Amino acid sequence: MSDRRTVILTGASRGIGHATAQRFIEANWRVITCSRETVPAECLVGDSRHRHIAADLSELDDLNRFVSIANDALGEMPLHALVNNAGLSPKTEFKERLGCLNGDLKHWRAVFELNFFAPLILSRGFASALHRGKGAIVNVTSIAGHRVHPFAGSAYSTSKAALSALTREMAAEFAHLGVRVNAVAPGEIETAMLSPETEIMIPRIPLHRLGVPRDVAGTIYYLCSDDSSYVTGSEIMVTGGQHVF
Repeated sequence: MSDRRTVILTGASRGIGHATAQRFIEANWRVITCSRETVPAECLVGDSRHRHIAADLSELDDLNRFVSIANDALGEMPLHALVNNAGLSPKTEFKERLGCLNGDLKHWRAVFELNFFAPLILSRGFASALHRGKGAIVNVTSIAGHRVHPFAGSAYSTSKAALSALTREMAAEFAHLGVRVNAVAPGEIETAMLSPETEIMIPRIPLHRLGVPRDVAGTIYYLCSDDSSYVTGSEIMVTGGQHVF
């Protein structure tokens, strides 16, 4: 059995997910990634330790298929980390964020399927492998789950708030398996999900800049490493200090 550690990472095709995959590969981990599409050419990681599985985690059949394929790939090997990064922040037909007074409720349900239920189902599906590895789960939440955000919308914000609460509950229950569970809450990070208007918020950020995916990736890696071996049930804000106001 290989001594190399293994991580499963969702939402890996670009942005925070891609940067996180790179961070783990640099640290010599075996990486199994997932996204709805194949990885874009500009985000390919040419490394034999990287396996990508295309799956739409908002669809239950595809979600279960991914769990089955990834568990088959693991075999009896331990899993040392699961990073639940895949997320959805849709807009209405009028290009507005989904709020309490607009948008079809089916779109709200789609947000919760991917942002909340998928991390729960994946954590259950890989619980045995994580137990073998005495591993760690990291849920990627958001600053929007803790305060009203001008661009996030209510559906996205409440799904991330629910994921924050789930992180605490999971930390208590998964501790019996020897598995730690934490969360990372990004602020304004330069990714495709970022609204064009976000730059007007820079004056509210104490570090006076937008974050980059690598900022979040490093924190995720820390929570999966031995350096955080006594950290569970925590949520680290990666916001440049924006959350303190």
